[in-house]
Amino acid sequence: MREFATFEERLSAWTTEAMKSVFDLGGCDVNLGVSPTNNDKFGDYQCNAAMVLTKQLGKAPRQIAQEFVDAAPLPDFVSKIDIAGPGFINFHLSNDALAAHIQALENDRYLGTEQVGEGKKVIIDYSSPNVAKSMHIGHIRSTVIGNAIDRLYRFLGYDVIADNHLGDWGTQFGLMLVGYREFVNEEALAASPVEELERIYVASYNKSKEDPTWRDLAKAELVKLQQGDAENRALWEKFIELSIGEFNKIYDRLDVKFDLYRGESFYNDRLPKMIRTLEEKGLAKESDGALIVDLEEDGMPICIVRKSDGGFNYATTDLATVESRIEEFDPDRIIYVTDERQQLHFRQFFTIAEKIGLTANLVHVWFGLMRLPEATFSTREGNVIKLAALLDEAESRALEMVKSSSPDMPEEQQKDLAKAIGIGAIKYTDLSQNPQSLVTFTWEKALNMEGNSAPYLQYAYARISSVYDKYHAQFPDSDLSKCSLKIEHEIERRLAIKLSRFPAAVQAAADNYRPNIMTDYLYDLAQIYSSFYQNVPFLKAEEGVRESRIRLCRSTARTLKQGLNLLGIETRERI
Repeated sequence: MREFATFEERLSAWTTEAMKSVFDLGGCDVNLGVSPTNNDKFGDYQCNAAMVLTKQLGKAPRQIAQEFVDAAPLPDFVSKIDIAGPGFINFHLSNDALAAHIQALENDRYLGTEQVGEGKKVIIDYSSPNVAKSMHIGHIRSTVIGNAIDRLYRFLGYDVIADNHLGDWGTQFGLMLVGYREFVNEEALAASPVEELERIYVASYNKSKEDPTWRDLAKAELVKLQQGDAENRALWEKFIELSIGEFNKIYDRLDVKFDLYRGESFYNDRLPKMIRTLEEKGLAKESDGALIVDLEEDGMPICIVRKSDGGFNYATTDLATVESRIEEFDPDRIIYVTDERQQLHFRQFFTIAEKIGLTANLVHVWFGLMRLPEATFSTREGNVIKLAALLDEAESRALEMVKSSSPDMPEEQQKDLAKAIGIGAIKYTDLSQNPQSLVTFTWEKALNMEGNSAPYLQYAYARISSVYDKYHAQFPDSDLSKCSLKIEHEIERRLAIKLSRFPAAVQAAADNYRPNIMTDYLYDLAQIYSSFYQNVPFLKAEEGVRESRIRLCRSTARTLKQGLNLLGIETRERI
């Protein structure tokens, strides 16, 4: 058993061995473990093994449960066992064991979270904006959800490669090349590169709809680019460099970092070979001049891998990308974070990858779209809610809140706090939803100081920091490490149990690719702490009890801070 094994792990191991011993189960492979109870009045953990074993043992579940309770000696960390309903076995942890566990976690940088990812490599493909186009509200979910999954997997010990698979190739660059030469405003380009590139694209696109000659010219310039024309390639590389520079300004504000920026173009040289592989495997065949893979037997429509004009589709590029990633990194898993509209594409491409022997574990994490109540967007028509504008608005609204609540705070500190609150509010509003749900963003919910929001949790953290500081101001010579942590009051017990379940929340959020499991955990923790704060004295408690409660405060603050960090949300000691 590992050093900081959770109570669920310890109990599950004990129940499994004890059940096998009491009932002589031998090589039984059914799940005999425990899970947290839904209601703490029924204890802390529950085992339903009696129901699982009723057929095998030929006895009623409650009889099995009673025989088990009568025969099995209690482990030292359990105070009592009782039976509920048809045969649920309920376990109550001992207060001393709880206190010892929380105290031990104070010395563990991972708060008891097992490093299950050690020696394993994961590639996470997320954000992926298009070159020469501004990041808009449609990019927020892939960026924020992807980064939370990235952080969760790193915390679990995985070697994570965060890859920003940029949209840097395709027919739009023909329009960009001719449009740049015709419409560029060098001053505007220097002042706001991507906005100017996007303006050029919209102008060129609009002209192409009116002028067939312009469309033909764009196609000709695209062909020259694809054939390696030096002038066109230099311009294209300039578009990419300018775009990444602007994207990084957004990522810096969001505290998002990537290990790789590899666009579609990186894999171009592999595309002809991938087509040959598909043909050699007997998967690709011609249809109306195009090359397709028929997936009807797999319950999906055909997948075009080469268009009738000789161009390649996204499926071909994605297959070549997987092949390259396997050769270079040999990952245990590749995770793609995109919106729900790409579900069919990923099902098709994963199926083809398997058929040609690309055996990496491929996972598509899809999410519903985010909307503002009044908003729709289409980049080509120039009607788009820019992500930078959304972040500006968040910081502006948060600054109003900070100035109202803390008018005497220095201005720079107000701005710093407003950034943490505003950006955190946007992230948390997204991450607190099941990723697969449609999110309608409202400022009222995002910046609510009392509901399930980032500001509420940030305030909870700051309030605990304040208690901790007041304690040290009153008792400057106190050494908390010499004072044992004790669990005596029921609310202390609830808080300690919640703290002990942090590793399970991290693991569940990562396993299910659902950061909202972590937000739910943190919100519950903050609410339990609030009840703890309101119902027992801290600084006025007697010596020993006072120090024990301050240690619980410190553990709660540390857990809140770490949990918010896993979501990419900053905390401050003062709000």
